[in-house]
Amino acid sequence: MEQPSVRDVSTPGRIASPGEGIGPEELALAARNHGLPLEALRYEVTPPGLHYVLVHYDIPATDPVGWSLTVDGRVRTPLSLDLAALRAFPEVTHRVTMECAGNGRARLTPRPVSQPWLVEAVGTADWTGVPLRLVLAEAGIQEDAVEAVFTGADHGVERGVEQDYRRSLPVAAATGDDPEVLIAYAMNSLPLPPQHGCPLRLVVPGWYGMAHVKWLREITLVDAPFTGFQQAVAYRYRSAAADPDDPGEPVTRIAPRALMVPPGFPDFMSRTRVVRPGPVPLEGRAWSGRGAVDRVEVSADDGRTWTRAEVAPPGPHRWAWQAWSCVWTATPGLHTLTVRATDAEGGTQPLEPPWNRGGFGNNLVQRVPVLCC
Repeated sequence: MEQPSVRDVSTPGRIASPGEGIGPEELALAARNHGLPLEALRYEVTPPGLHYVLVHYDIPATDPVGWSLTVDGRVRTPLSLDLAALRAFPEVTHRVTMECAGNGRARLTPRPVSQPWLVEAVGTADWTGVPLRLVLAEAGIQEDAVEAVFTGADHGVERGVEQDYRRSLPVAAATGDDPEVLIAYAMNSLPLPPQHGCPLRLVVPGWYGMAHVKWLREITLVDAPFTGFQQAVAYRYRSAAADPDDPGEPVTRIAPRALMVPPGFPDFMSRTRVVRPGPVPLEGRAWSGRGAVDRVEVSADDGRTWTRAEVAPPGPHRWAWQAWSCVWTATPGLHTLTVRATDAEGGTQPLEPPWNRGGFGNNLVQRVPVLCC
């Protein structure tokens, strides 16, 4: 008799069949991984309990007492650092907007079967820790090192592959100061909560959330590109017609997006908004992993015509979202409010979803049904 294997319980990725609704497995993922309630866009800094959460496997049992971070591989001086040693490095705080690469997946047709995000997988926090470049400088990077591999304490199986969660960054990105990657130990001035990576996590400003390795326990410098599952198999842009052996393009920086605080008040089930006739203030947040948001536009007729909103300048927090606002004069009837962002590099949100097999980077414009009565 064949021996049982983790592959017996871990199936390949798949695309939902035509007409297939969200099933129990996706509902279970949605129950574990919560998004940002859109009314919480009012907060410039997201309270930790409202910040989106994606946990691939289990939240590991971690104790800050006795925790150590090792730095090894292609370095001159391997390190083992406890929290006290890390806190001895210069401390910095960066306000960073973090978004899941799968945000918008559930709005795709056909739907890649996975965590069924709509638009709510985002949040902004003040992350405090030590710049990664300082720790790597202390270890001394050898000349042949090309990437830094980050290992978290979370362990599981995915598409038949048993693994610790691991991701890598090129040495240039790991040691740069624009953006400056952090080894963070605090969120909004408090120790990291368990679901956000206690006691240590990586924060990579401008990159989608898969790069921000949580429960960080090891950094290994390597002399060849890392080919682990989360790097070479998952988190790749692959088209519908892609060859199964096509590696696709890596998911990296966040595409521009604007979201609206839903106006008025909601119907319980449909979440359709109800407003009264007359001036209705509209507000929200916009961001991009390529830098500042240059323009936000709002439509009251589902994208046929657009009005430019006022956008707050990025200020000192380059990698945090920017506030936007405008006033809409509501008239009786059903309306579809739409909002889109354009960043300083000219990237803008599409009116049709950019489909790929993993459901990544879908920055389709937000549409908000509104009844004025």
